Amino acid sequence: MKKLLLVLIGLAFALSINAQTADKRWNIGLHGGAIQYNGDLGNDFFRTDQAFYGFGGLSFSRFLGNRLDVSLLLTKGETGYMGETSRFRHQLTTGTINFRLNLIGADYFVRPYLFAGGGVMMFANTLTDVKNNEKFDFAAPSFGAGLNLRLGKAVTLNLQETIMYSSSDERDDVVKNSNDFFLFHSVGLTFNFGQKKDADNDGIADRLDKCPGTPATVKVDDSGCPYDNDKDGIADYLDKCDNTPADIQVDKIGCPLDEDKDGVPDYLDKCLKTNQGVKVDQNGCALDSDNDGVTDQLDKCPNTPASIQVDQSGCPLDEDKDGVADYLDKCPQTPVKASVDEFGCTLDSDKDGIPDYQDKCPTIAGTKENQGCPELTKEVKTLFQKALQGIKFDTGKSTIKPVSFPILDAVVKVMVENPSYKLIIGGHTDNVGAEGMNMTLSKNRAESVSVYLIGKGISPDRISATGYGLTRPVDDNNTAAGRTRNRRVELSVEFIEKVTVPVKK
Repeated sequence: MKKLLLVLIGLAFALSINAQTADKRWNIGLHGGAIQYNGDLGNDFFRTDQAFYGFGGLSFSRFLGNRLDVSLLLTKGETGYMGETSRFRHQLTTGTINFRLNLIGADYFVRPYLFAGGGVMMFANTLTDVKNNEKFDFAAPSFGAGLNLRLGKAVTLNLQETIMYSSSDERDDVVKNSNDFFLFHSVGLTFNFGQKKDADNDGIADRLDKCPGTPATVKVDDSGCPYDNDKDGIADYLDKCDNTPADIQVDKIGCPLDEDKDGVPDYLDKCLKTNQGVKVDQNGCALDSDNDGVTDQLDKCPNTPASIQVDQSGCPLDEDKDGVADYLDKCPQTPVKASVDEFGCTLDSDKDGIPDYQDKCPTIAGTKENQGCPELTKEVKTLFQKALQGIKFDTGKSTIKPVSFPILDAVVKVMVENPSYKLIIGGHTDNVGAEGMNMTLSKNRAESVSVYLIGKGISPDRISATGYGLTRPVDDNNTAAGRTRNRRVELSVEFIEKVTVPVKK
């Protein structure tokens, strides 16, 4: 029995579980005490001059309501009677289910209760003078009263008196008109567990929470409401201005009102009607940071150097509109839309003496006569002119005749020597035959030339081939000579900037 009490005391200090309520619905208990007999041989109830018969027990209970629990009590111990002329002694094991009525609410430190129920009693005879070999009786009813004293959040001290009425009158080996009674005096420690109902998980049970639905991780007070340290009516977790002075009107995020949105609260603002977005001083009035005579409210160039003349928007004058202020512009008369450097002078990326805004090939040095693009050499022009009629095909086909190979090989040489060239190939026909057929033929012939050049090592991305059919005649199709001139393959060069330098005839 001493060992059992030590175990109970140890559990009392080891477990940390709240009192059994709607929050913690389950309870487990360890109990111990004495059993007394009342039957045909005598009545030991509440007598202290009889032998002590001890027991230990384990209980499980479930919270059903503020005043009602259901419990299962299991005990194991001894019972008996030591009379002057008769005696008996048994090992006794019981199991009962009881409904417990709490006389006061769960929040009280001391809670008296009544209970009633029923169960079974199992006996094992230990004395030879008892002849009854039956082992099981029904305990019907089982009833009593008890007292729970809360020792803290961890544990409750339980005191209980239980009477079990046996369904048999043979445990004392004497049969009369009434069955045997057994009185259990018990003391125990009970421990509560289970998840309390706390829908918003703020640590305050729903039944006590005055602010249900608090967002996760928000700190709350004992009533379950978020803290509001500056008492402005906005919870701290929503309050962007958590130290607002007392009695100052605030907005929905807890900050003092600022009607003109200048960053200075109304209770400090001496210029309450400042336009939105205007920079202001500590009194809420518009600034003129660069002292150019235009307030920052209107100043589109708020960092103008001192003494620089500005326009009505506060920006330094720029007469030629090139993006470089006059006080920095070394070329103040630049044409409109011309690209300029940091000094306001026009750019010449390829250093050919022709400004980029006039240069059709701004990254390749060229001549003024050719608008900034390189001039094709006389040899290249002659070659391309020769190709107009010198590239021959089988009649009605796109097959190149071998007689054309020298011209095409010369074109390959030009392309190899001039890697910035992109060759534009145009196929053309006369008006003999159907228009659709001529368009297909011209396209196929242009592509045949392209295939030949690619086969000689020229990259495909440096060649473009297009068929125009009869849509671009250069002579009269009503004459044989004119039709001959119209049947041709034109070659031209396109530079990186996509400027085509035509072959001069």
